[in-house]
Order: sequence, then C-alpha cells, then structure tokens
Amino acid sequence: MGRENDSYLQAFILVGFSDRPGLEIILFLILVFYILTLVGNTAIILLSVMDARLHTPMYFFLGNLSFLDLCFMTSIIPQLLWNLWCPEKTITYHGCVAQLYIYMVLGSTECVLLAVKSYDRYVVVCWPLHYKVVMHPCLCLQLMSVAWCCGFLNSFVMCPQTMQLSRCGCRKVDHFLCEMPALIAMSCEDTMLVEAFAFVLGVALLLVPLPLVLISYGMIAVAVLEIKSTAGCKKALNTCSSHLTVVPLFYGTIIYMYLQPANSYSQDQGKFLTLFYTVVTPIVNPLIYTLRSKDGKGAMKKLLGREKGAGEA
Repeated sequence: MGRENDSYLQAFILVGFSDRPGLEIILFLILVFYILTLVGNTAIILLSVMDARLHTPMYFFLGNLSFLDLCFMTSIIPQLLWNLWCPEKTITYHGCVAQLYIYMVLGSTECVLLAVKSYDRYVVVCWPLHYKVVMHPCLCLQLMSVAWCCGFLNSFVMCPQTMQLSRCGCRKVDHFLCEMPALIAMSCEDTMLVEAFAFVLGVALLLVPLPLVLISYGMIAVAVLEIKSTAGCKKALNTCSSHLTVVPLFYGTIIYMYLQPANSYSQDQGKFLTLFYTVVTPIVNPLIYTLRSKDGKGAMKKLLGREKGAGEA
C-alpha cells in the first residue's frame, strides 16, 4: 500500500568498491581464494563421505559446514567478480532477492551449527567413553535439522520485510551484495519495526548460541585442568583449538554487523567485515580442521595415494 510508484522490479546497482578503483584490481585475488575454498571444502565433503574412518559426528557436522561455506561463497563471489569486471555493476531484482534469501539462510544456519559443534566437542572431551552413545546418528540429524530450520525461519521472516520497504526509486546499494543492513539503510520510510525484528532475531541467532559455545568451552577448560597427563591435556586442546579459532572470527564480525541500528551502520566497515567473513572464514575452515586433524590428514593421504596408484596402473 502506498508503494505504487516504487518500481520494485528494477535492477539494483551494487556500488561495491567502485569508489576505490585501485582496490578493485587487488580484489581480483578473491578469485584465487574462491578456487582454494572450492577445492578445500569439496575435499572435506568427499573425504567425510568416502572414508569410513571419518563417519563420525565431528565430520558429519564438518561436512555440513563445508557445504554451507561452498554455497555461501558461491552465492556472493561470482556476482562480486562480475561486477568488478563489468562497468554497469547491476544485479536484477530477482537476483538480489535470491542472494538475500540464500545469504541469510546459510549465515543463520552456520550460527547455530557452530554452537552444535561446540556441544559435540564438549561431549568428546568430557564424556569420551559415552561419546558414541550420546552423539548417535539420530541426534546428529536432529541437531542439524534444528540448525537448518533456524536458518530458513530467519530468512523467511526478515527477507520479505526487507524487500517490501519503500525505496522511493533509489536503486544504488552501497555494498557489493544485497545484504540486509544495506537494503534497510537505503529505505526512505520508517524502518524501526523492521530493525526491531532484525534485532530480536539477531539476539536469538547470535547471542543465544554464543553463550552455549562459551559454556561448552568453559566446561571443557575445567575438564582439561583436571587431566593429569600432559599427553591427554594436549590431545584435548588439539581437539578443540581448531573450532575455537573459527568461533571468534565468525561470531565477532556477525555480531558487530547485525546488532546495531541501521542509522549507525558504517558502509565502509560493513563492506570490509562482510568481505572478511565471506572470503576468509570459508577458506580457514578446511585448513584448520583438516590440517590439524590426524584422521583428516590420514584420509587425504590415503585418497591421494589411491589416485596416484590408479594413475600408475
């Protein structure tokens, strides 16, 4: 209502980094990161499926995380690279809607999945003898389903509200993707209600999982301090250190981005923070999870050895 002249189906212009021509050339290095991420995360998914030793809850969740990261980057990076090369820097209305939905589903799901992974690490350190009983396949599927449901729920609530805001003919999105804070900021109407919804859902998806992560690792820390064996203590720390590396990288940037009012949203900071958690975090995941895991490295060597043997035969 009252939006008859709003030209909803017009294409959007993604301003991106066009005000920094020198930086745009450097950003083509993103293509290298994208290829490495595709290779790394695809390798984790294949290994977790093909190697029976990796049919564990940890690699079940890691495989899902790798799938999320692959889809996450693929929904953003090709469009970003195209706009860096193309002078028009446009995205269709439906393309913008699709990008916003996919981006929010995957990002919200990953917020919950990281909390699920912390619970998995808590069980493996604090209840090692009961690990296979507690983390049985049915529970793993249920936890993963909850994570995906939270992602879809957040997206289906916030995306329609964001896209229905009146823009008064404005087509320029001061970002390199159709991200919710940037789309809300370009609206010409009162966005208080939409921002309130975004804040409530942000608290639910960010500030609820994060304390669960902190509680899990607090209990792990207590358990580690009670381990008298140096080797056992080192093993417990190695089990959790990779996940602890990812948590602050992901949650820190997301909380800063989404739990602040749109009128205080810094577009420049938003662009660089978004670039960080959409490019850096997905490539970090396969490196720290696979290279720090004996099982992961063993499975990779086994797979490469099998392929080399087949080639020689």
